[in-house]
Amino acid sequence: MRTTATTRVVVAAIAVALASAGCTGATDQAPTTEEQTMAYQPTPASTETPTAEAATLEAALSDPTHGLTAFYDAGSQADDVLGTLRAQGDTEAAALIERIAAQPIATWLGDRTPALAERVGAITSEAAAANQIALFVIYNIPGRDCGLYSAGGAEQDEYLGWVQTIADAVDPASTTWFILEPDALAQLGDCDGQGDRVGLLAGAARILDEAGGEVFLDVGNSRWRTPETMAERVALVGTEHLAGFETNTSNYVSTEEEAAWGERLQALTGLPFITDTSRNGNGATADSEWCNPRGRALGAPPQVNPGTGQLALVWAKVPGESDGECNGGPAAGVWWQEIAEELARDASM
Repeated sequence: MRTTATTRVVVAAIAVALASAGCTGATDQAPTTEEQTMAYQPTPASTETPTAEAATLEAALSDPTHGLTAFYDAGSQADDVLGTLRAQGDTEAAALIERIAAQPIATWLGDRTPALAERVGAITSEAAAANQIALFVIYNIPGRDCGLYSAGGAEQDEYLGWVQTIADAVDPASTTWFILEPDALAQLGDCDGQGDRVGLLAGAARILDEAGGEVFLDVGNSRWRTPETMAERVALVGTEHLAGFETNTSNYVSTEEEAAWGERLQALTGLPFITDTSRNGNGATADSEWCNPRGRALGAPPQVNPGTGQLALVWAKVPGESDGECNGGPAAGVWWQEIAEELARDASM
């Protein structure tokens, strides 16, 4: 987890104060591979009463927001569509799409991302200048989506090098959040071609963390796996390089349902979490349809909730982009004007 320049000053000052007071503390040791693969065991609570200085130091190091309260709007496909609609004079459709384009939405990085390093560098630098959080989704794991609508991903021996390219491009002055590989952990073992998926996720988390990023490991959603199952899988990856976990990426489950499920997983892992609310305004369908269900709506706008278990609400998925060639939709990621207008029209925001 990274520290900003301000945090480094605070930490340095606290360190001097602690040294002057004669305080000492043990240095945390990185878990071995064997320890990471054991079933999760919660760390016993300390019996020592922390000093005010120690508490301040811990807070400065552990807060993934670094004091920032908003996400940076890097633009999305919705902005391009909005510009076209305005140029065409379609004010009614433009008003609906503006509800989407007005929100800061994550930038997805995958095997088809052009000018990868340049894009990451530009967005993180712009976010730093704006004193806002840059938000990315890493989506290029080998065996991605188990061959379904978003099939693809990097080769096993190329993946971590690809992640390193992203890490090297991050502006060190920025606060940058990465949602790490939607569906990858929830789909663990569900199909062939995954390679050493746990090792790849652990390696990617380490690379991004060491570059100063805050890594939120995707864990699926409350309609998919139990908290106990996902806690075991998170433990396999290890939590040393994680800032938290992400729920509901590109799905429709209500914020309240995800919060209840996320809090159970938080109790098992000790990690805070963030939730994708981009399309969950009406919650999930009764049958938990995840691919272009109808009658859905935009959810709550992105917001940061420091100091809470549900650390932030984010828009990871771009509303209006298809989930795949299902229920009348085009290929995954292709803009679908009909569904975009429906999501915006039915929103209560």
